[in-house]
Amino acid sequence: MFIDTVKIVVNAGDGGNGAVSFHREKYVATGGPDGGDGGKGGDVIFIADDNLSTLLDFRYKRKYAAENGANGGTNKCTGKSAPDTVVKVPRGTLIRDNETGRLIADVSGVEPVVIARGGKGGKGNMNFATSRRQLPRFAKPGFPGEKYELVLELKLLADVGLVGFPNVGKSSLISAVSAARPEIANYHFTTLTPVLGVIKRDDKSFVMADIPGLIEGASGGAGLGHNFLRHVERCRLIVHVVDVSGIEGRCPKDDFEKINRELEQFSPELAKLPQIIAANKSDIATAEQIDDFKSYIANLQLPLFVLSAATTKGTAELINAVAAKLDELPPVKIYQAEELTLAELAEKDAQKRAFAVNKLDEGYYEVVAPWLAPILAMVNMDDYESLQYFQRVLRQSGIIAALEAAGIRENDTVGVFDFEFEFLN
Repeated sequence: MFIDTVKIVVNAGDGGNGAVSFHREKYVATGGPDGGDGGKGGDVIFIADDNLSTLLDFRYKRKYAAENGANGGTNKCTGKSAPDTVVKVPRGTLIRDNETGRLIADVSGVEPVVIARGGKGGKGNMNFATSRRQLPRFAKPGFPGEKYELVLELKLLADVGLVGFPNVGKSSLISAVSAARPEIANYHFTTLTPVLGVIKRDDKSFVMADIPGLIEGASGGAGLGHNFLRHVERCRLIVHVVDVSGIEGRCPKDDFEKINRELEQFSPELAKLPQIIAANKSDIATAEQIDDFKSYIANLQLPLFVLSAATTKGTAELINAVAAKLDELPPVKIYQAEELTLAELAEKDAQKRAFAVNKLDEGYYEVVAPWLAPILAMVNMDDYESLQYFQRVLRQSGIIAALEAAGIRENDTVGVFDFEFEFLN
Protein backbone atom coordinates (compact mmCIF):
# COMPACT_ATOMS: atom_id res chain seq x y z
CA MET A 1 0.00 0.00 0.00
CA PHE A 2 1.40 3.40 -0.98
CA ILE A 3 0.78 6.04 1.70
CA ASP A 4 2.16 9.54 1.11
CA THR A 5 0.34 11.72 3.69
CA VAL A 6 -0.15 11.02 7.41
CA LYS A 7 -0.70 12.87 10.68
CA ILE A 8 1.42 12.08 13.71
CA VAL A 9 2.18 13.57 17.13
CA VAL A 10 5.72 14.10 18.41
CA ASN A 11 6.61 15.03 21.97
CA ALA A 12 10.13 15.86 23.06
CA GLY A 13 11.20 14.92 26.58
CA ASP A 14 10.87 17.26 29.56
CA GLY A 15 13.96 18.46 31.33
CA GLY A 16 14.74 16.88 34.69
CA ASN A 17 14.04 18.80 37.90
CA GLY A 18 16.78 20.46 39.86
CA ALA A 19 17.51 18.91 43.24
CA VAL A 20 17.24 20.39 46.74
CA SER A 21 20.09 18.90 48.74
CA PHE A 22 22.66 19.90 51.36
CA HIS A 23 26.14 18.58 51.80
CA ARG A 24 26.42 15.94 54.52
CA GLU A 25 29.87 14.86 55.62
CA LYS A 26 31.40 13.75 58.88
CA TYR A 27 33.19 16.55 60.72
CA VAL A 28 31.62 19.16 58.38
CA ALA A 29 29.16 21.03 60.56
CA THR A 30 27.53 23.32 58.03
CA GLY A 31 27.52 21.77 54.56
CA GLY A 32 26.22 24.10 51.90
CA PRO A 33 23.60 23.44 49.20
CA ASP A 34 24.73 20.83 46.67
CA GLY A 35 21.57 20.01 44.69
CA GLY A 36 22.49 19.35 41.06
CA ASP A 37 20.76 20.45 37.85
CA GLY A 38 18.32 18.28 35.94
CA GLY A 39 19.28 16.63 32.68
CA LYS A 40 18.04 17.73 29.26
CA GLY A 41 15.01 16.00 27.74
CA GLY A 42 15.47 14.03 24.55
CA ASP A 43 14.89 15.61 21.12
CA VAL A 44 12.73 14.09 18.38
CA ILE A 45 14.91 13.85 15.28
CA PHE A 46 13.93 12.90 11.72
CA ILE A 47 16.35 11.35 9.26
CA ALA A 48 15.98 10.19 5.67
CA ASP A 49 16.11 6.45 5.02
CA ASP A 50 16.53 5.31 1.43
CA ASN A 51 15.16 1.89 2.34
CA LEU A 52 11.73 3.47 2.84
CA SER A 53 9.50 4.51 -0.06
CA THR A 54 6.17 5.09 1.66
CA LEU A 55 4.75 6.46 4.93
CA LEU A 56 2.84 3.24 5.56
CA ASP A 57 4.54 2.58 8.92
CA PHE A 58 3.04 5.77 10.32
CA ARG A 59 -0.45 4.39 9.81
CA TYR A 60 0.19 2.01 12.70
CA LYS A 61 2.25 4.21 15.01
CA ARG A 62 1.20 7.84 15.26
CA LYS A 63 2.81 8.99 18.51
CA TYR A 64 6.55 9.45 19.01
CA ALA A 65 7.80 10.60 22.41
CA ALA A 66 11.33 11.11 23.71
CA GLU A 67 12.35 10.31 27.29
CA ASN A 68 12.53 12.92 30.03
CA GLY A 69 15.85 14.03 31.47
CA ALA A 70 16.84 12.63 34.86
CA ASN A 71 16.44 14.75 37.97
CA GLY A 72 19.48 16.37 39.55
CA GLY A 73 21.23 14.57 42.39
CA THR A 74 23.20 15.26 45.52
CA ASN A 75 26.86 16.33 45.57
CA LYS A 76 26.20 18.73 42.69
CA CYS A 77 25.53 15.84 40.31
CA THR A 78 23.73 16.81 37.11
CA GLY A 79 20.97 14.46 36.01
CA LYS A 80 21.58 12.37 32.91
CA SER A 81 20.30 13.82 29.64
CA ALA A 82 17.78 11.64 27.85
CA PRO A 83 18.63 9.99 24.51
CA ASP A 84 17.10 11.40 21.35
CA THR A 85 14.24 9.64 19.61
CA VAL A 86 15.06 9.07 15.92
CA VAL A 87 12.22 8.81 13.39
CA LYS A 88 13.09 7.42 9.94
CA VAL A 89 11.16 8.70 6.92
CA PRO A 90 11.52 8.30 3.14
CA ARG A 91 13.83 10.84 1.55
CA GLY A 92 11.77 13.75 0.25
CA THR A 93 9.32 13.92 3.18
CA LEU A 94 7.95 17.36 4.01
CA ILE A 95 7.06 18.02 7.66
CA ARG A 96 4.37 20.60 8.42
CA ASP A 97 2.77 21.91 11.60
CA ASN A 98 -0.81 20.66 11.38
CA GLU A 99 -2.17 23.67 13.28
CA THR A 100 -0.63 26.41 11.15
CA GLY A 101 0.36 24.58 7.96
CA ARG A 102 3.89 25.98 8.35
CA LEU A 103 6.64 23.96 6.68
CA ILE A 104 9.03 22.91 9.43
CA ALA A 105 11.48 20.85 7.39
CA ASP A 106 12.17 19.08 4.10
CA VAL A 107 13.92 15.81 4.96
CA SER A 108 15.81 15.37 1.71
CA GLY A 109 19.45 15.65 2.73
CA VAL A 110 21.79 13.46 4.74
CA GLU A 111 21.76 15.58 7.89
CA PRO A 112 19.34 14.71 10.74
CA VAL A 113 16.64 17.31 11.36
CA VAL A 114 15.58 18.24 14.90
CA ILE A 115 11.80 18.73 14.85
CA ALA A 116 10.91 18.88 18.57
CA ARG A 117 13.51 20.02 21.07
CA GLY A 118 13.75 18.55 24.54
CA GLY A 119 13.33 20.81 27.56
CA LYS A 120 16.32 22.12 29.48
CA GLY A 121 16.98 20.76 32.93
CA GLY A 122 15.97 22.78 35.98
CA LYS A 123 18.54 24.42 38.22
CA GLY A 124 19.43 22.77 41.52
CA ASN A 125 19.51 24.72 44.77
CA MET A 126 23.31 25.03 44.59
CA ASN A 127 22.72 27.76 41.97
CA PHE A 128 20.69 29.97 44.32
CA ALA A 129 23.12 30.29 47.21
CA THR A 130 24.26 33.84 47.95
CA SER A 131 25.93 35.60 50.86
CA ARG A 132 22.50 36.52 52.17
CA ARG A 133 20.70 33.30 51.16
CA GLN A 134 23.04 30.58 52.27
CA LEU A 135 20.52 27.73 52.57
CA PRO A 136 18.11 27.91 49.61
CA ARG A 137 15.47 25.24 50.04
CA PHE A 138 14.06 25.42 46.54
CA ALA A 139 15.07 24.44 43.04
CA LYS A 140 13.68 24.96 39.55
CA PRO A 141 11.72 22.34 37.64
CA GLY A 142 12.77 21.22 34.21
CA PHE A 143 11.32 22.92 31.14
CA PRO A 144 8.73 20.99 29.12
CA GLY A 145 9.72 19.56 25.74
CA GLU A 146 8.15 20.80 22.53
CA LYS A 147 5.06 19.02 21.29
CA TYR A 148 3.63 19.14 17.77
CA GLU A 149 0.93 17.55 15.70
CA LEU A 150 2.57 17.09 12.34
CA VAL A 151 1.50 16.35 8.78
CA LEU A 152 4.02 14.27 6.86
CA GLU A 153 3.81 14.60 3.08
CA LEU A 154 6.01 12.58 0.77
CA LYS A 155 7.15 14.28 -2.44
CA LEU A 156 9.35 11.85 -4.32
CA LEU A 157 12.85 12.97 -5.23
CA ALA A 158 13.01 12.34 -8.95
CA ASP A 159 14.80 14.19 -11.74
CA VAL A 160 12.30 13.22 -14.41
CA GLY A 161 8.55 12.68 -14.18
CA LEU A 162 6.65 10.59 -16.71
CA VAL A 163 3.14 11.97 -17.20
CA GLY A 164 0.34 11.05 -19.55
CA PHE A 165 -3.07 9.42 -19.81
CA PRO A 166 -3.57 5.86 -18.53
CA ASN A 167 -2.32 3.07 -20.78
CA VAL A 168 -0.11 5.27 -22.96
CA GLY A 169 2.97 3.15 -22.15
CA LYS A 170 4.69 4.96 -19.25
CA SER A 171 5.28 1.72 -17.34
CA SER A 172 6.61 0.04 -20.47
CA LEU A 173 8.97 2.95 -21.03
CA ILE A 174 10.43 3.02 -17.52
CA SER A 175 10.88 -0.76 -17.55
CA ALA A 176 12.65 -0.53 -20.90
CA VAL A 177 15.19 2.06 -19.77
CA SER A 178 15.74 1.10 -16.10
CA ALA A 179 15.65 -1.85 -13.72
CA ALA A 180 12.20 -0.85 -12.43
CA ARG A 181 9.56 -3.50 -12.99
CA PRO A 182 6.09 -2.00 -12.62
CA GLU A 183 3.04 -4.07 -13.46
CA ILE A 184 2.23 -3.82 -17.16
CA ALA A 185 -1.15 -4.76 -18.63
CA ASN A 186 -3.52 -3.58 -21.33
CA TYR A 187 -5.99 -1.78 -19.09
CA HIS A 188 -6.27 1.58 -17.40
CA PHE A 189 -4.65 2.35 -14.02
CA THR A 190 -2.40 -0.71 -14.07
CA THR A 191 0.08 1.37 -12.08
CA LEU A 192 -1.48 2.34 -8.76
CA THR A 193 1.60 3.82 -7.09
CA PRO A 194 4.50 5.97 -8.30
CA VAL A 195 7.43 3.85 -9.51
CA LEU A 196 11.02 5.06 -9.39
CA GLY A 197 13.67 3.88 -11.82
CA VAL A 198 17.38 4.72 -11.79
CA ILE A 199 18.84 5.27 -15.25
CA LYS A 200 22.61 5.16 -15.72
CA ARG A 201 24.45 6.80 -18.60
CA ASP A 202 28.26 6.47 -18.56
CA ASP A 203 29.38 7.92 -15.20
CA LYS A 204 26.10 9.72 -14.56
CA SER A 205 22.71 8.61 -13.36
CA PHE A 206 19.29 10.13 -12.78
CA VAL A 207 15.97 9.07 -11.30
CA MET A 208 12.79 8.77 -13.36
CA ALA A 209 9.35 8.53 -11.75
CA ASP A 210 6.41 6.81 -13.42
CA ILE A 211 3.45 8.83 -12.14
CA PRO A 212 0.11 6.91 -12.24
CA GLY A 213 -2.09 7.92 -15.15
CA LEU A 214 -3.77 11.28 -15.11
CA ILE A 215 -7.19 11.95 -16.58
CA GLU A 216 -9.13 15.08 -17.31
CA GLY A 217 -10.18 16.59 -13.97
CA ALA A 218 -7.24 15.06 -12.07
CA SER A 219 -6.30 18.42 -10.52
CA GLY A 220 -9.79 18.56 -9.04
CA GLY A 221 -9.61 15.04 -7.61
CA ALA A 222 -10.73 12.82 -10.49
CA GLY A 223 -8.99 9.50 -11.03
CA LEU A 224 -5.66 8.66 -9.40
CA GLY A 225 -3.74 11.67 -10.67
CA HIS A 226 -4.86 14.04 -7.92
CA ASN A 227 -3.21 11.78 -5.34
CA PHE A 228 0.12 11.71 -7.13
CA LEU A 229 0.52 15.08 -8.85
CA ARG A 230 2.48 16.25 -5.82
CA HIS A 231 5.24 13.83 -6.79
CA VAL A 232 5.86 15.69 -10.04
CA GLU A 233 6.49 18.98 -8.22
CA ARG A 234 10.13 18.23 -7.42
CA CYS A 235 10.97 17.02 -10.93
CA ARG A 236 13.40 19.01 -13.01
CA LEU A 237 12.04 17.76 -16.32
CA ILE A 238 8.79 16.24 -17.57
CA VAL A 239 8.65 13.52 -20.20
CA HIS A 240 5.15 13.72 -21.59
CA VAL A 241 4.18 10.32 -22.98
CA VAL A 242 1.47 10.38 -25.66
CA ASP A 243 -0.17 7.44 -27.44
CA VAL A 244 0.39 8.61 -30.99
CA SER A 245 -1.55 5.63 -32.40
CA GLY A 246 -4.87 6.79 -30.96
CA ILE A 247 -5.73 3.14 -30.32
CA GLU A 248 -7.79 4.15 -27.25
CA GLY A 249 -10.05 6.23 -29.45
CA ARG A 250 -8.60 9.54 -28.23
CA CYS A 251 -6.82 12.24 -30.22
CA PRO A 252 -3.10 12.51 -29.30
CA LYS A 253 -3.22 16.31 -29.59
CA ASP A 254 -6.22 16.51 -27.26
CA ASP A 255 -4.48 14.21 -24.79
CA PHE A 256 -1.43 16.43 -24.78
CA GLU A 257 -3.44 19.60 -24.17
CA LYS A 258 -5.63 18.08 -21.45
CA ILE A 259 -2.70 16.76 -19.41
CA ASN A 260 -0.90 20.10 -19.62
CA ARG A 261 -4.08 21.82 -18.50
CA GLU A 262 -4.30 19.55 -15.45
CA LEU A 263 -0.67 20.24 -14.57
CA GLU A 264 -1.23 24.00 -14.79
CA GLN A 265 -4.40 23.89 -12.71
CA PHE A 266 -2.67 21.85 -10.02
CA SER A 267 0.42 24.08 -9.93
CA PRO A 268 1.43 26.87 -12.34
CA GLU A 269 5.06 25.98 -11.60
CA LEU A 270 4.51 22.51 -13.05
CA ALA A 271 3.34 23.98 -16.34
CA LYS A 272 6.61 25.94 -16.58
CA LEU A 273 8.84 22.86 -16.29
CA PRO A 274 10.65 21.93 -19.50
CA GLN A 275 9.04 19.06 -21.39
CA ILE A 276 10.24 16.42 -23.80
CA ILE A 277 7.49 14.72 -25.77
CA ALA A 278 7.57 10.95 -26.22
CA ALA A 279 5.28 9.85 -29.07
CA ASN A 280 4.83 6.24 -28.00
CA LYS A 281 3.28 3.21 -29.72
CA SER A 282 4.69 4.30 -33.06
CA ASP A 283 4.92 0.63 -34.05
CA ILE A 284 1.12 0.47 -34.36
CA ALA A 285 0.58 4.04 -35.63
CA THR A 286 0.24 5.05 -39.25
CA ALA A 287 2.72 7.39 -40.92
CA GLU A 288 -0.05 9.99 -41.28
CA GLN A 289 -0.76 9.90 -37.53
CA ILE A 290 2.91 10.32 -36.69
CA ASP A 291 3.46 13.15 -39.17
CA ASP A 292 0.34 14.98 -38.00
CA PHE A 293 1.47 14.88 -34.36
CA LYS A 294 5.06 15.82 -35.25
CA SER A 295 3.78 18.86 -37.12
CA TYR A 296 1.62 19.86 -34.14
CA ILE A 297 4.53 19.62 -31.65
CA ALA A 298 6.90 21.41 -34.06
CA ASN A 299 4.60 24.44 -33.98
CA LEU A 300 4.95 24.45 -30.19
CA GLN A 301 8.73 24.29 -30.54
CA LEU A 302 9.08 21.36 -28.16
CA PRO A 303 11.51 18.43 -28.55
CA LEU A 304 9.78 15.26 -29.79
CA PHE A 305 10.95 11.66 -29.96
CA VAL A 306 9.01 9.00 -31.80
CA LEU A 307 9.44 5.64 -30.13
CA SER A 308 7.99 2.29 -29.19
CA ALA A 309 8.55 1.31 -25.55
CA ALA A 310 7.29 -2.21 -26.31
CA THR A 311 10.11 -2.81 -28.82
CA THR A 312 12.56 -0.27 -27.25
CA LYS A 313 12.85 1.47 -30.62
CA GLY A 314 13.85 5.11 -30.06
CA THR A 315 14.17 4.79 -26.29
CA ALA A 316 17.96 5.21 -26.26
CA GLU A 317 17.72 8.46 -28.21
CA LEU A 318 15.09 9.75 -25.75
CA ILE A 319 17.22 8.91 -22.70
CA ASN A 320 20.30 10.54 -24.21
CA ALA A 321 18.29 13.72 -24.82
CA VAL A 322 16.91 13.60 -21.27
CA ALA A 323 20.41 13.22 -19.80
CA ALA A 324 21.72 16.11 -21.89
CA LYS A 325 18.82 18.35 -20.85
CA LEU A 326 19.30 17.54 -17.16
CA ASP A 327 22.89 18.78 -17.39
CA GLU A 328 21.47 22.24 -18.17
CA LEU A 329 18.90 22.30 -15.36
CA PRO A 330 19.23 23.19 -11.66
CA PRO A 331 19.21 20.37 -9.08
CA VAL A 332 16.08 18.79 -7.62
CA LYS A 333 14.03 21.34 -5.68
CA ILE A 334 14.52 21.40 -1.93
CA TYR A 335 11.87 23.30 0.01
CA GLN A 336 13.01 25.85 2.57
CA ALA A 337 11.58 25.76 6.07
CA GLU A 338 9.23 28.61 6.92
CA GLU A 339 10.53 30.53 9.94
CA LEU A 340 8.18 31.80 12.62
CA THR A 341 7.43 35.53 12.48
CA LEU A 342 8.17 37.78 15.46
CA ALA A 343 4.46 37.89 16.24
CA GLU A 344 4.21 34.08 16.14
CA LEU A 345 7.26 33.74 18.36
CA ALA A 346 5.76 36.18 20.86
CA GLU A 347 2.45 34.30 20.83
CA LYS A 348 4.22 30.96 21.28
CA ASP A 349 6.17 32.33 24.23
CA ALA A 350 3.00 33.78 25.76
CA GLN A 351 1.26 30.41 25.52
CA LYS A 352 3.99 28.87 27.68
CA ARG A 353 2.95 31.19 30.52
CA ALA A 354 -0.78 31.37 29.87
CA PHE A 355 -3.05 31.45 32.92
CA ALA A 356 -6.59 32.31 34.00
CA VAL A 357 -7.93 33.85 37.20
CA ASN A 358 -11.46 32.83 38.24
CA LYS A 359 -13.52 34.24 41.13
CA LEU A 360 -15.34 31.19 42.49
CA ASP A 361 -16.90 32.78 45.57
CA GLU A 362 -16.77 35.94 47.63
CA GLY A 363 -13.24 36.09 48.96
CA TYR A 364 -12.02 33.01 47.02
CA TYR A 365 -10.04 33.10 43.74
CA GLU A 366 -8.68 30.26 41.63
CA VAL A 367 -5.56 30.42 39.46
CA VAL A 368 -5.50 28.02 36.50
CA ALA A 369 -1.96 27.68 35.12
CA PRO A 370 -0.75 24.19 34.11
CA TRP A 371 2.87 25.35 33.90
CA LEU A 372 2.79 26.21 37.61
CA ALA A 373 2.38 22.57 38.67
CA PRO A 374 6.08 21.55 38.49
CA ILE A 375 7.14 24.85 40.08
CA LEU A 376 4.72 24.38 42.94
CA ALA A 377 5.99 20.84 43.46
CA MET A 378 9.51 22.18 44.02
CA VAL A 379 8.52 24.85 46.56
CA ASN A 380 9.06 24.16 50.25
CA MET A 381 6.08 25.78 51.96
CA ASP A 382 7.85 25.71 55.32
CA ASP A 383 10.79 27.73 54.05
CA TYR A 384 10.54 31.53 53.88
CA GLU A 385 13.02 31.95 51.02
CA SER A 386 11.31 29.24 49.01
CA LEU A 387 7.99 31.02 49.43
CA GLN A 388 9.63 34.26 48.36
CA TYR A 389 10.74 32.57 45.16
CA PHE A 390 7.19 31.36 44.50
CA GLN A 391 5.87 34.88 45.12
CA ARG A 392 8.35 36.30 42.59
CA VAL A 393 7.14 33.78 39.98
CA LEU A 394 3.52 34.86 40.59
CA ARG A 395 4.41 38.52 40.29
CA GLN A 396 6.72 38.27 37.27
CA SER A 397 4.20 36.14 35.34
CA GLY A 398 1.45 38.73 35.88
CA ILE A 399 -0.73 36.53 38.10
CA ILE A 400 -0.63 38.97 41.04
CA ALA A 401 -1.62 41.84 38.75
CA ALA A 402 -4.48 39.74 37.32
CA LEU A 403 -5.74 38.92 40.85
CA GLU A 404 -5.69 42.61 41.73
CA ALA A 405 -7.55 43.47 38.52
CA ALA A 406 -10.16 40.85 39.43
CA GLY A 407 -10.84 42.67 42.70
CA ILE A 408 -8.96 40.58 45.25
CA ARG A 409 -8.63 42.09 48.72
CA GLU A 410 -6.38 41.64 51.72
CA ASN A 411 -6.78 38.18 53.38
CA ASP A 412 -8.84 36.75 50.49
CA THR A 413 -7.95 33.12 49.64
CA VAL A 414 -6.15 32.08 46.48
CA GLY A 415 -6.18 28.46 45.30
CA VAL A 416 -3.50 27.04 42.98
CA PHE A 417 -4.10 23.34 42.37
CA ASP A 418 -4.34 21.88 45.91
CA PHE A 419 -2.36 24.71 47.56
CA GLU A 420 -4.15 27.65 49.17
CA PHE A 421 -2.75 30.86 50.62
CA GLU A 422 -4.03 34.20 51.90
CA PHE A 423 -3.44 37.22 49.72
CA LEU A 424 -1.33 39.90 51.39
CA ASN A 425 -0.28 43.21 49.86
